[in-house]
Amino acid sequence: MVDLTGEADEVALEALRRQISACRICRDTPLRGADDRLPQDPRPVVVVSAKARVLIAGQAPGLRVQHSGIPFDDASGDRLRQWLEVDRATFYDRDRFAIVPMGFCFPGYDAKGSDLPPRRECAPRWRQRVISAMPQIELVLAVGQYAQAWHLGAARRESMTETVKAWRETLFSNRAPAILPLPHPSWRNTGWIKRNPWFETELLPVLRERIALVAR
Repeated sequence: MVDLTGEADEVALEALRRQISACRICRDTPLRGADDRLPQDPRPVVVVSAKARVLIAGQAPGLRVQHSGIPFDDASGDRLRQWLEVDRATFYDRDRFAIVPMGFCFPGYDAKGSDLPPRRECAPRWRQRVISAMPQIELVLAVGQYAQAWHLGAARRESMTETVKAWRETLFSNRAPAILPLPHPSWRNTGWIKRNPWFETELLPVLRERIALVAR
């Protein structure tokens, strides 16, 4: 595993960022053929860091993020920052948080107007490289089912709800880095949060305590 502690590490990360920014595989060589090309120009959105100890592993950028190039620059980000009890300046401090979604580009909408799943090309091409380039990460926030599937593997439960319900078992295991599963902070999950009050009363206080310790 690469040791990222000095100037050479920043150079290597900058090279990796440039490679990711230039990625066009979902447009030029989509896994499912030409009919499944990304419906707009790719704009990978990812924040890698040589110092951050918290990794936010999300789903994929939304349309607003596609336009701004700033991860979680939307209502979902507002809710996530509320969960973490951090302001925007802290959230976007690369020395505190790395932000690496499962898909780096906005995937488009389905027939019902909902965001499509993360592009299948991203994770096989980039994810292990990016994760290996940040060995200092101590806590992974696995936001949503796609991030939970990748980071938890066989430890993931049958549903997102069951996976998040088992957060104590996941967080307090001997796994390194520690992983805490979270629902996606989308407004679409407001009903889920109301139906699962333990999320706000039991999980969020522990999340905030960890963030205050690890992302100080």
